[in-house]
Amino acid sequence: MGVIAAVFVVVVIGTTLFKSDGDTEALSPVSVPTYTPPTLRETERPSDEPTRASSTPSETESEQERETQVPRPARPVLNTTLQNNTLYRAGGLPTVHCPAGSANIYSHAQLKALILKTSRCLDKAWSPTLSKQGIEWRRPGYAIAAKSGRGACGDYPSRGSIVPYYCPRNYTIYASTSAMSRGSGNAQGYGGLTSWHGAIISMMAHEYGHHVQQLTGLNESWWQKTLRSTSTSGKLALSRRFELQATCFGAMFMRAASASYPVPPAKRQILYYFYSRVGDWPGYPRDHGSPANNNRWFRQGYEKNKTFQCNTWLAPSNTTS
Repeated sequence: MGVIAAVFVVVVIGTTLFKSDGDTEALSPVSVPTYTPPTLRETERPSDEPTRASSTPSETESEQERETQVPRPARPVLNTTLQNNTLYRAGGLPTVHCPAGSANIYSHAQLKALILKTSRCLDKAWSPTLSKQGIEWRRPGYAIAAKSGRGACGDYPSRGSIVPYYCPRNYTIYASTSAMSRGSGNAQGYGGLTSWHGAIISMMAHEYGHHVQQLTGLNESWWQKTLRSTSTSGKLALSRRFELQATCFGAMFMRAASASYPVPPAKRQILYYFYSRVGDWPGYPRDHGSPANNNRWFRQGYEKNKTFQCNTWLAPSNTTS
């Protein structure tokens, strides 16, 4: 896990902002993976679980007790692969009541309070969604600093970066409110694109998407495939699919909370604009995806609101470049 944790720190360094003045380029179309969610038999038993029917009853067990025993239900078989993960059977996220209020992104106290408040809404959306598929759910931890700190996976924010990060080592999301809103070093803050707090909350929902990937086995499957890859370009391509999937999951939450947050059409367009301006910075490792594809996968999650529609692992390579 130490290696996995380290890669998250490396991955987040690549994300930054593209500057734009008066760019009126039309938004990219939404990609639609040609994929049908798999159907797993709920009565299948994991291969490593012993068959209880073949066990020998205790000699002290009475005949009546054996006759009245109720068979233990078989646990559902979880598919943890990238392309056919059990998560893709879950459908959409339920609507959650999550009014945001008027938090000022430049106030540490207000932004931190909004992040923690919204984290409970994320729990309410994802917890039943995962549990219904037999996926064990647990709440992530949060470490929100005014400026900077050191977490289990390294400094937050990473040097020269503004982005929050998720650490799988301790299931914790780390973020700096000042870095996200105002920037850090030469990295422009998200406030340079919009002062609306929904954009930063959507980034926190992206980090929660990494938590979902951890709980469902997507994280481990991605990392094992990365280890098997023999080229830098191959590893980066896998990283982009991994990150764009988390963006899609984050967008699903913003859709689930849109009625009460609220996210009216004008604010939705702000989110679309925001995601058309975040992504890989020229000259840095291309590990998060181009701004056009970040925009594309955010729209995918928001407009489709289906977990299988976030299956970047089956999407064409041009949508994950």
